[in-house]
This record gives sequence, structure tokens and C-alpha cells, in this order.
Amino acid sequence: MVEKRTIHGSCHCGEISVTAQITDDKVMACHCSDCQIFGGGPFRAVVIASADNFQMKGYPKEYVKVGDSGNSRIQAFCGDCGTHLYAADIDKTTFNIRTGFLAERHQLIPNRHIFGKSAFSWLGKLANQDWLEAGPGSMPYDGASLMKAEPPSAGE
Repeated sequence: MVEKRTIHGSCHCGEISVTAQITDDKVMACHCSDCQIFGGGPFRAVVIASADNFQMKGYPKEYVKVGDSGNSRIQAFCGDCGTHLYAADIDKTTFNIRTGFLAERHQLIPNRHIFGKSAFSWLGKLANQDWLEAGPGSMPYDGASLMKAEPPSAGE
């Protein structure tokens, strides 16, 4: 049996917080074109939680879109700071929680990549790019070591 664990996080401004019980086998990276557009990047990492394992404080703004499947999908975000929080089916029975705002984001490693046909071809070349510790002008950083490293433990 896969063990459940608790995750939690707040939007950037702190107005909305989420707590959920999840299993690590439900963490994935979505490369669909909608996630690329909404997220402003090559993919979005999500973890799936059922409604009975999902709690939220605050009131997100919701946008409903129709996916390639023809199904309506709720996209929820903070109306003040814009943090993307989750996507859900129209009845809110399942939540695809965006991992970027979660405290445990470094431990939530995608074990599945979906919509690979839309993935950016350059993703496999990231380890060989020039990496910096912070912004332009900062010290070099060994990006290749990231591709080999174990994630930090929950206490780090």
C-alpha cells in the first residue's frame, strides 16, 4: 500500500492556503500546451488529491476552460497575487494541485510525464547549459549536479 503524506502551502500573498493528503505516485509533470500557456513555462508539476483529502482556506478566483478532451476544467488562482493553485473537474471531485507553491515542492518529484507530444525538445539538454547561483553576474552553479542529486529531505 502506498503511504499518504500531508502537503501544505500558501499563495505568494498568503490569502489562500491549501493542505492535502497525497501519495507520491500521484506526482506528475504536464507538458500540454494549456499548462505551458497558463504556467508560462515548458510544463507544470502537479500532484493529484481527491476532494476528501483536500482542504483550502480562502477564496480563489476560478477560470473554466474546455480541454482537448472536451471536458470543462476549473483553473484556480489567487485573485490578488496570481499564484496558480490547482485545476479541478467541474464537480471538484479531484484536484491537480500545482506543486510550485507547496512547502514540500522539492520532495514532490514527478514520476510520470503526460502530454509528451507537446514537450519542448530542449528539456533534455538542461544539464549541459550554463547555470548561475542567482541572477546574471552571480557565481557559476553546477547545474549538471542537479540532474544527479537526490532531493533534500523534508527537514531541509
